[in-house]
Amino acid sequence: MPGDPVVLQASAPSVGSPWLWSVSIAVLLGLLVADFLVTRRPHEVSLREAAGWSAFYLALPLVFGLGLWAAFGGAQALEFITGYVVEKSLSVDNLFVFMLLLAGFAVPRAVQQRVLLYGISGALVLRGVFIAAGAALLQAGTWAFLVFGAILFVSAAKILHEAITGSAFDRDVSQLRSVRLLRKLMPVTDDYRGTRLTVHEGGRRALTPLTVVVVAVFAADVVFAVDSVPAVYGITEDPYLVFVTNAFALLGMRALYFVLQAVLAKLTHLNYGLAIILGFIGVKLVLHWAHGIWAAAPEIPTPISLAVIVLVLAAVTATSLRSHHPVGEAETRS
Repeated sequence: MPGDPVVLQASAPSVGSPWLWSVSIAVLLGLLVADFLVTRRPHEVSLREAAGWSAFYLALPLVFGLGLWAAFGGAQALEFITGYVVEKSLSVDNLFVFMLLLAGFAVPRAVQQRVLLYGISGALVLRGVFIAAGAALLQAGTWAFLVFGAILFVSAAKILHEAITGSAFDRDVSQLRSVRLLRKLMPVTDDYRGTRLTVHEGGRRALTPLTVVVVAVFAADVVFAVDSVPAVYGITEDPYLVFVTNAFALLGMRALYFVLQAVLAKLTHLNYGLAIILGFIGVKLVLHWAHGIWAAAPEIPTPISLAVIVLVLAAVTATSLRSHHPVGEAETRS
């Protein structure tokens, strides 16, 4: 009846029991330790090695999704897969930035995977903090969906601007604030010393360039977390599913970097697609907030979200690859 108070729908209970959280974190730590053991001896990563690890880390979320389906039903499994696709696509964009940082600091190929692993570890910690903060905001009220939506709209506009102007590929890494501050605080050696972060030189402790690039990667991780956590909260409100989608997407980044290294430069339209996806999820969040206070407001179902995300990624991948193989070139050869 008119004038009756609007009753907000309660969020569905989380599938993450204390036992499941404990097992998931233990497995995550075990995989990180295994990665550090793999990279303890500096070596250049072969395509075969990178492809093998990438296949392993792509199989893990599929097996986990099937487990969710069997234990909790199709809705949670679909939310997980959709969130994973979003996070994986954003992680590929993150690899662009890592590629720029590694090239800008002239990181030797033998220690590149150690830098990536430090970056992944830092990203996991930051995502955990942002996920907890996001869950607290959602508990405070549905206005949090508007905050998340605004963050995604700003991020989408920023990514689109960088894609149009090319400013994302025109950064002087030596001018990053974190790098300049670090060099003011401590001396930095002129050359890399394997995987060592600090050395004794001239009677005092000095940083190696590896420490500088790791700090730069950590600074980039903060920006990535601001984009990715609200994006996956647009797919699911379950903090456990938000956490595992981020964890699975990040774990395979080290190997994926070496698989996609030659392809990344060809995905020239990826940022346009990511801007569209973030904007779309922003709209989804705003509609979800509106539906909470007005039942007649439309919502975007998760299957539709997954279809839109996959179609956008497929389209920008196809147009990117096509732009490197124009039709005119083929006609000229014939």
